[in-house]
Amino acid sequence: MTAGTVAVIDYGMGNLHSVASALKHVGAQRVLVSHDPAQIGEVDRVIFPGVGAIRDCMAEIRRLDCDKLLLDVLESRHIPVLGICVGMQSMLSHSEENDGVDCLNLVEGEVRYFGDDLRDANGNRLKVPHMGWNQVQQTIDHPLWQGIEDQARFYFVHSYYADCADRELVAGRANYGVGFDAAIARDNLFAVQFHPEKSADAGLTLLRNFLHWNGQS
Repeated sequence: MTAGTVAVIDYGMGNLHSVASALKHVGAQRVLVSHDPAQIGEVDRVIFPGVGAIRDCMAEIRRLDCDKLLLDVLESRHIPVLGICVGMQSMLSHSEENDGVDCLNLVEGEVRYFGDDLRDANGNRLKVPHMGWNQVQQTIDHPLWQGIEDQARFYFVHSYYADCADRELVAGRANYGVGFDAAIARDNLFAVQFHPEKSADAGLTLLRNFLHWNGQS
């Protein structure tokens, strides 16, 4: 079943144009950019993006009641949801960013800082933020990985990384000085640290898979 309408939740902190354009490119019939529960009431899929500082993101998510909207979509209506970048981080319990910020706690876990003296296995200094292409190891078999080679490269931009408490929910791992959770999956939720809309063929394949996903793993 292909999604007819995909809602991109707009709380003012996401690269919404790029996400919407990529969704249309891979076959979404209609892309709705909104945070209005009434408008999102009839959609088939939901994207929860995000860029920027987590404190600002969480403030806007709560001010616009996007936390309640997301909970309704995930747990009451059981609509497939894809979290992207800070959208993924906001779903965890807590972030170290901005001196510590409580997040949505939809998935138990911490968002941790890469550090000011991050180095690779050879001792070479690594720049923070982690910006650019990196391989992702697929740790579970999931419909959103269909047609994507294990260790495919995706595009990342982040200074903080997810550390999920329940390791069975980790769908993908990457390494940048430290290993980190690049994708998590639970029921009708799939969330990624990378930007699929900027990740060429692999990213477009993941978005296409999302349009066909029924929310079950």
